[in-house]
Amino acid sequence: VLELLRGVQRGSEDRKRSLSCLRWALRNKETQQKFVRLEGSIRTLIGLFTSSLADMQMEAARCLHELSHSSDPAVAEACLPVTSYLLTYLSGHSIEFTELCLYTLGNLVVESEAVRKQLLPQGIIPVLASCIQSPHEAVLEGLGYVLSQLLQAKEAPTEIIPLVLDSVLPQHMLRLVCSGLKAGIGAAVEFAWCLHYIICSHTANTALLSLGALPALTSLLLDLASEIPEDAPEGLELLICPVLRCLSNLLAEETGCEVQIQDERLLIALFLILQCFLQQHPFIVQECLWLLNNLTADEHFFCSALVSLDLLPALLQLLPCSQMASMLVLTILCNIAEKGPAYCQQLHQQPALPLLLPTLALPDPKVVGQCLELLHLLFLHWPEAAADFVRQGGHQALEQHQSTPELQERARALLDIIGQPLGASAFSPCHAMLSAFS
Repeated sequence: VLELLRGVQRGSEDRKRSLSCLRWALRNKETQQKFVRLEGSIRTLIGLFTSSLADMQMEAARCLHELSHSSDPAVAEACLPVTSYLLTYLSGHSIEFTELCLYTLGNLVVESEAVRKQLLPQGIIPVLASCIQSPHEAVLEGLGYVLSQLLQAKEAPTEIIPLVLDSVLPQHMLRLVCSGLKAGIGAAVEFAWCLHYIICSHTANTALLSLGALPALTSLLLDLASEIPEDAPEGLELLICPVLRCLSNLLAEETGCEVQIQDERLLIALFLILQCFLQQHPFIVQECLWLLNNLTADEHFFCSALVSLDLLPALLQLLPCSQMASMLVLTILCNIAEKGPAYCQQLHQQPALPLLLPTLALPDPKVVGQCLELLHLLFLHWPEAAADFVRQGGHQALEQHQSTPELQERARALLDIIGQPLGASAFSPCHAMLSAFS
């Protein structure tokens, strides 16, 4: 390492070769740590990085990029002197050089709070805002990467997100996400996650809603669903995931905002996505169900649409998919059953009871508890379901939970109800919107 550094410093004819060899050497973690401890190492790289020799400048940029991959905060902090130059070079040079500077910045801010604290006063947010109108997909994707790393920092809600909201970044991020595949899926994915991190800070939702985020993201989801299954580009699920999360969290945070998207096509889109990705990308099922829960939590429109579009059978089929899917499906069914007798009658006619009985035998008390709550609503609003439940052996299924501390009260209450179908409710349901994963 020392010999390579000397070769670079001497300015000999083979300096570029030494620099290229150094770049390959810096892929090793121990080499990175040794290099930054050598006197003048970073200063030498900065000298070449800021030189007028384009080939030397590019090789120095690649060396700095390799250093930025280090998970050692000491290496990132050794690179502090280069941050102002990285920002300066975002406004010019080649696309490849700009992209390299962006990813180097993004890597550095991940590992070091000191780097982030230095970049903010240097004006990283205004510089990034000036880059976001670039016509080049590679630059936009790199820009999205830097922003997503900044927005995940622990100090982001208080120190970074306010600066982002005061810039033109939010509206341009929303525009680029909603242009979907036209801007390139990589850039759209990065900016969709950026919006997600902003929404999860709980400080920016009013601003995003005022920009029309809900109808825009809803329209995007309809467009993405229309790409399925024939023309779906590779990696489409990577964009669908953060878009679903953004919509879920916006609905969870803003009471009443769901009236802005009373469009039954959204349900059709969700079930198309579920059908397409169920086998290959099961994590999408969870995301769709989070959104479906928040759509149905306090809203008759989507509960009614689920029934009228005959989507309840498809929803019930998801019950055994996974523990989380079971919990979410049961919560959505509770949202529907809570709307009254007509909805409970529909659930009974599906029929839901034959699927609920095996659920009562699951080892997870939370899932079983949610199933008990759903049964309570069904029996309360549609007593015929209680009689049918008894005929299918439900009495024995409930008795086994009388000795489980967290379930025994609800199990006994249901046993009382099926003994006296028109009896009073023994416990009250509670259905709240759920914040998607932060």
